[in-house]
Amino acid sequence: MQNWIGIAIWIIMGAAIGLLMKAIIKRPEATPGHTAIIAILGSFAAVIGGMLGVGIVHLYEPLAMSVGGMAGGAIFATMMTFVYRWGIRGLI
Repeated sequence: MQNWIGIAIWIIMGAAIGLLMKAIIKRPEATPGHTAIIAILGSFAAVIGGMLGVGIVHLYEPLAMSVGGMAGGAIFATMMTFVYRWGIRGLI
């Protein structure tokens, strides 16, 4: 049960990080909307980053609510939403 709660926390944390990145990085030429897209992207990235963090830091005792899982989720969600919000425009 603790792992499911940790995964739910990753999802909520990723959505919050995505919305925070949208508030921090303002794009004047950006079209309105994209709130749901960036929240879903942040949630997805937090789950993937959390799994990577748990796998790297806690190899023998994998728990979703661990320091490695939370840090991995936060770092990967921040990185992916930053790339979506700021970096993708520079690539085009």
